[in-house]
Amino acid sequence: MRRINGTALIIAALVATVLALAFPVWKYADRSGTGEANLAASSVSTQWGPLSATDRDFLVKVRLAGLWELPAGQQAMERAPTQAIKDAGDHLVVGHSDLDQRARDVAAKLGVELPNQPTEQQQGWLRELSAAQGEEYERKFANILRDSHGKVFGLIAKVRHTTRNTLIRQLASDANQTVLDHITMLEATGMVDFDTIANDAAGRSTASPSGPPAPNGNLPPAPTPVVPQGQVTSEPSTRPGPPTAINTSRP
Repeated sequence: MRRINGTALIIAALVATVLALAFPVWKYADRSGTGEANLAASSVSTQWGPLSATDRDFLVKVRLAGLWELPAGQQAMERAPTQAIKDAGDHLVVGHSDLDQRARDVAAKLGVELPNQPTEQQQGWLRELSAAQGEEYERKFANILRDSHGKVFGLIAKVRHTTRNTLIRQLASDANQTVLDHITMLEATGMVDFDTIANDAAGRSTASPSGPPAPNGNLPPAPTPVVPQGQVTSEPSTRPGPPTAINTSRP
């Protein structure tokens, strides 16, 4: 009996050793369920490069944005008592008319079906704006639209960074310019509540804050400037001063 038990223990140890050696190979050979496998499974081939589920979702979101933000902009141009809100509404109308055309062209080439109605949440925002008057209307317009643009800004950056499809990449570049222009115009109204935006974002985050320590009142040493070597010809992307409309001219 002792001999049988000893043999069993030796066999069990050998099996465990073989499994331990084989696990790393299996782990990387069978990648089902991993991010890479999910990306491959959700992507389809096109002549412009692979089209992922994130790419398709981006196309739909660009379309949805136009379906509610364009009428919101038209309403602001008609009802807003101040010129700053009217100007922001004008930029929404012009920007989303252009961006919607681009999104529909891309969707037609890639065979992606687009919605024709805003979501329930977006329709709710339009109803909320329609029910407001005067200064309340302007504040709701500036903050609802600024918050929605800020949230989609992150998706645009992700798509622009990760897509392998040239049509989606160009659309993301176009959307980046348009959304930044709209954000700039909405902030120029002076009615955006940045405290509420920051607190809402913090409430959705579970990560601990990171970064350098808070200032202690002492003047820190001046950092060494970054100085180019040789002749340069391009201009800085931004200049000091108040925010201005973003140049959205593009092919």
